[in-house]
Amino acid sequence: MAPASVAPFPTRRPRAVLPRAARDPAWARWALTAVALAFLAFFLVLPLVVVFAEAFSKGLGFFLATVREPDALAAIRLTLLTVAIVVPANVVFGVAAAWAIAKFRFRGKSLLTTLIDLPFAVSPVISGLVYVLVFGAQGWFGPWLIAHNIRIIFAVPGIVLATTFVTFPFVARELIPLMQAQGTDEEYSAVTLGASGWQIFWRVTLPNIRWGLFYGVILCNARAMGEFGAVSVVSGHIRGETNTMPLHVEILYNEYNIAGAFAVASLLALLALATLVAKSVIEWRQTGTP
Repeated sequence: MAPASVAPFPTRRPRAVLPRAARDPAWARWALTAVALAFLAFFLVLPLVVVFAEAFSKGLGFFLATVREPDALAAIRLTLLTVAIVVPANVVFGVAAAWAIAKFRFRGKSLLTTLIDLPFAVSPVISGLVYVLVFGAQGWFGPWLIAHNIRIIFAVPGIVLATTFVTFPFVARELIPLMQAQGTDEEYSAVTLGASGWQIFWRVTLPNIRWGLFYGVILCNARAMGEFGAVSVVSGHIRGETNTMPLHVEILYNEYNIAGAFAVASLLALLALATLVAKSVIEWRQTGTP
């Protein structure tokens, strides 16, 4: 006679541990979401709406006439010229500094890292005043520059120098933690295979940091286009010559040309929106999630 089958003893399945966000009450999640959306609407969406509404308050013809004025076009050209010089210079410095800090050991590494963060701690107005003290007519090198007919302050070189100072940490600060996290194993492997320094950089290091580098370039570009404090000190506010777009907006606003000021400001807003879109695309490419 076959033995009777014994039913297995029922075991209790362990309860799945839910993340804290899933266990929070629904009202808390909705409240936090509402606060975040209200904050964004009040401090981001509303100002943008006001800028574009005021820019086109007198019609499309007035808007086009304002941005086509010789002074406005000169400000746009100077801003783009400054960006075209500052961003590549910061890319070279940022890659070199990040490579040195992340890949090598040397004395003064912590000091170099601290100096890279210096523009974050110093007011842009102070940095502009420092350049005036060094290169101005009464500055350290002022008499020599005047004797050789070289203009830095109240000219394009001063604007480029001031903008470079306030923007040079962005690329380096994006690349340093990325390179440190990647380590040096791949570079050492390339060395053992006989690769040269340039081959290691172009075929090993650069592909690994390309998205971080692009992200740093976007941030540097956005700050360079919108810089006001340091440029205001060293430019001299010479209309049509040393005014960038932010300075031209200030001049139009001080002349009570409100619609004209917002018309030029809307161009800066469009550039900022394009920067945010590029930033979002890069983050999506890195994480794979929109």
